[in-house]
Amino acid sequence: MATPSIERLAHVGLHVRDLQKSVEFYRDMVGLKISDDDKAAGIVFMSSHPEEEHHELLLVAGRSVPLNVQLLQQISFRCSTLNDVIEYWRRFVANDVKILYTVTHGNAISCYFKDPDENICEVYWPTGLKARQGFLIGLDFNESEVALMRQVTDLVNEHGEKGVIDFKLLAEQNI
Repeated sequence: MATPSIERLAHVGLHVRDLQKSVEFYRDMVGLKISDDDKAAGIVFMSSHPEEEHHELLLVAGRSVPLNVQLLQQISFRCSTLNDVIEYWRRFVANDVKILYTVTHGNAISCYFKDPDENICEVYWPTGLKARQGFLIGLDFNESEVALMRQVTDLVNEHGEKGVIDFKLLAEQNI
């Protein structure tokens, strides 16, 4: 009998301390749309493309663990362009969203940040380059897109076959 296959990961659900604050964050900062909700049950469904996918993120009221307890490793959102990632970074900086770091994984350029419940989130753009993972080197998003891609291409040419991790960058964030 053939093994069934999964098409893709469809959504993630999060328990949150303040449902309204989390809805506002994912709507106003990340750009997700409310696709459905049940106020009595304390749940809100959100999607980047509700016409295609009912929800990609489910927010559920009732998180009771301390903020410093990390319940999941990260939530990642794929962007269509490098400019989108940079614009998210600018939006986050302008709105005092905690930025962890801006990096390349060789195969992606990413901005990591924290949501209101201290969950680690990422917006990223796939570069189309092949790089063995782990691959994590910091980038300065004040540079132009051309300069960033040149730097990433050079890093992949140098480290792509073996991978490379800037452990100092991770240590600075207690990761």
